[in-house]
Amino acid sequence: MKNILYKNTKISFTDSGEGTAIVLLHGFLENKKMWTEYGSFFSQKHRVITIDLLGHGETDSLGYVHGMEDNANVVNAVLESLKIEKAIILGHSMGGYVALAFAELYPEKVEKVVLQNSTSKEDSKEKKTNRTRAIKAVKQNYINFVSLAIANLFSENNRNRLAEEIEKAKIEALKTPLQGIVASLEGMKIRKDREDLLRKNQFPVLLVLGKKDPVLNYEENLSQIEGTNVQLVSFEDGHMSHIENKEELKSVLVDFFN
Repeated sequence: MKNILYKNTKISFTDSGEGTAIVLLHGFLENKKMWTEYGSFFSQKHRVITIDLLGHGETDSLGYVHGMEDNANVVNAVLESLKIEKAIILGHSMGGYVALAFAELYPEKVEKVVLQNSTSKEDSKEKKTNRTRAIKAVKQNYINFVSLAIANLFSENNRNRLAEEIEKAKIEALKTPLQGIVASLEGMKIRKDREDLLRKNQFPVLLVLGKKDPVLNYEENLSQIEGTNVQLVSFEDGHMSHIENKEELKSVLVDFFN
């Protein structure tokens, strides 16, 4: 476990292995621990960096709104501290939004991008309204909000099969402070549309989607890659491909990283 200070804020990360650098970015209500198994696996042939984003895990909150650009600057600060000039960036869900913000701000530092259960589209009006409702809900009943939010990320047919994994994810999610949750919801709500990055073709992009994703509509998200060179991999399950489709995802990533 390593730390740096960014704007007087503690940023926590890990760094293991040697070779091409791969940065793994967690999603909303997650932290770098979600990548433990993947980090061990990929660090056999690569240098793997996992980072707790603002207000998550062991990274402190920076303010009342954690914009995707703020998180992208955190990623850059970690890479600079490690003297890494170029990396493959993989982001799950909110981590994918951060990966795209990083790619926009620091294109010269990006080798490849993986958007896992994520999108380059901005929030629709409906989603923005739902984020505002979520902020109210988490302030009213933190435990209930977090527990429901995690369970609802898995496809319905996996909720019994993966009950143990869901419980572990809930335990980690409940370590996220209220300020971190609210600041991230505010940041996701105001993030800009970055579909143009997928069309610019500056670096290879892999999009991983779940056909039964309860929070990201599958068909809707296919439209962002029409007429692009983005590589698409679809699984039959939900929003948590790293758990629901673990071995298949590892295999897909091995091919893409190499």
